[in-house]
Amino acid sequence: MNTIKTLCFVIAALSSYAALVYRLFQIRRSRRETAYRTLVITLALQSLTFTMGAVAMGSDRFLGVGNLAILVMHLSAVAFCVSAQIILLRWATDAEEAGRKARYWLITGIGLTVLLTALFLVADGPGRPASDFNTGSGQPAVLTYLLVFMVSQAVPCVTILRQCGRYARMASKTSLRQALRLLSVAAVILFLYCAARVVNVLTAACGIDIGAWTLAASVFSALGIVTLSLSLTISSWGASVTKLLEWARGYRSYRALYPLWRDLYESSPDIVLEPPGAGASVSDLDYRLHRRVIEIRDGWRELRPYIDRTAGGGDGAGPGDSEETRQAFAEAAQIRQALHAKRTGTVPADNADTGDFEDRDTGNFTAEVVWLTKVASAYRRLGKAR
Repeated sequence: MNTIKTLCFVIAALSSYAALVYRLFQIRRSRRETAYRTLVITLALQSLTFTMGAVAMGSDRFLGVGNLAILVMHLSAVAFCVSAQIILLRWATDAEEAGRKARYWLITGIGLTVLLTALFLVADGPGRPASDFNTGSGQPAVLTYLLVFMVSQAVPCVTILRQCGRYARMASKTSLRQALRLLSVAAVILFLYCAARVVNVLTAACGIDIGAWTLAASVFSALGIVTLSLSLTISSWGASVTKLLEWARGYRSYRALYPLWRDLYESSPDIVLEPPGAGASVSDLDYRLHRRVIEIRDGWRELRPYIDRTAGGGDGAGPGDSEETRQAFAEAAQIRQALHAKRTGTVPADNADTGDFEDRDTGNFTAEVVWLTKVASAYRRLGKAR
């Protein structure tokens, strides 16, 4: 169990240091901002908290004092909770209100620091086995110390969760909304850590052995801190990741459309504005995707005289497929039939050229890409089935 707990502390510490280093790279352009300085302090305290946790798992003494690493870990945890509250205030409220509420949290943090230190000394913290601060060992002074610490961690989780939802709705920047929502997720996970930790302490005090379930607190702690680290940095990298994901989706669609585009191009070479591959590069994917969609639609229109309006379709769809999937298979089957009819010079008596061509809403490019990708996927599956 100690190995897993140590690993959880190390994961939490590494994620904290990664977030801290990432933010420190922005110091040249942001060092004058109060919110940035508070964020760096928060991440430094977060890193210290879990570094001390890892140290406490490895040794009962720190700087020659018994259980000092545990006390430093708890005090820095209180400090970083207070800093996280102040960051939230800086993000979501005006400067005057943020300053007033920040003073309240600072006073609360100082009071908790004094109280925990006093309880640690009253409980003879330096002279006790380190395991006492894990379970409480039924000692009233140690139990009081641990429960006060857990309350100091749980209350900020609740207040952050309550505030994040309201502030996220008010935020005008997408990156800030994402940060607040992720911060609320971190608050929920860390509250679960607090609850699991209290259960561990109280069951041990009552002589109840819950076995491996004691590890739940460590797992929640590591997961919550990783999520918290992401929430405190997402505002600077979130937009880049979003663009990367959009590019990846566009690239997958571009590749998925190729078999359909290729056959339409071979049937009607004049649909292509530029020779295939001319000037192609990864950076102009958006232009290439637009061109591919337009060329597919142009090739589709070229087939109108050969599309048999009476022909059935959708045979390649499975019994559990949606109606939209069946429609995609029906259109894919019509395209295959029309390409064959064009190659053989067979014009159906009741073809699509005698009526309106049934286009989807081409005003919404994203929806058009999604629909054509479905048709292209059905077209490829029909080809494999032959």
